Amino acid sequence: MPFFLFPVAGILLGLIIGSFLATLILRWPDSRSVITGRSSCDHCGHQLRSWELIPVASFFFQAGKCRKCGAAIATDHLAIEIAAALIGGLALLAAPNAAGLAGAIFGWILMTLAALDAKHHWLPDRLTAILAVSGLLAGFFMDSPTFPDRLIGGLTGFLSLTIVAAIYKHLRGRDGLGGGDPKMLAGIGCWLGWTALPLIILGASLVGIMFAISWRLRGKEVTAETMLPLGSLLAVSAFPLWLYQAASGGSFY
Repeated sequence: MPFFLFPVAGILLGLIIGSFLATLILRWPDSRSVITGRSSCDHCGHQLRSWELIPVASFFFQAGKCRKCGAAIATDHLAIEIAAALIGGLALLAAPNAAGLAGAIFGWILMTLAALDAKHHWLPDRLTAILAVSGLLAGFFMDSPTFPDRLIGGLTGFLSLTIVAAIYKHLRGRDGLGGGDPKMLAGIGCWLGWTALPLIILGASLVGIMFAISWRLRGKEVTAETMLPLGSLLAVSAFPLWLYQAASGGSFY
């Protein structure tokens, strides 16, 4: 297959996966089934037909409004579909093979966790476990990072943030990190290996600082009590590092 078709296939697959993940992100926090129950308008309950569920295209065909009641359609679903398409395309551009597909899966899991953390400050244990297990399994099919590096990365990622959280709580008398953050960093470590962890933390910190600055510029108060979704910041930092690792074929040391 010609090289340029791999990222195109990644984009198309990402659109399909993104549509499912957008539904998952919308329904899971409310304990609604993702498999059963037809999609419907949040305002009037109109059940959507198949041509109204085409990823990205349906939103623009309907001018961002419900065909029946005219209410504006939330852009969250569209954003997730576009993000998933970009992840699929970039992953298979960086590695036009099975490793690229694995990287796309990594990116899609990260995206889902990032969205749930940003909207609900929630990193489900089932999803962080899938992130970790899939990262370790990928080590059997990829040369770099090695399986031991992935295993050490998972353990180091979990222990490092767990220790930080314990120290913070001892000094400040309150929780500073959510219980899912160490598990998510462990899962990322299982994918990228232990040598990537300092860069992931550094990248997440820089992105967090930029978010805080943007909030201040918009007049939003930022204090020590302001909650930042660390899981989302870790995700934003981790996927570009995977792209670099896949494209360069090397590690971070």
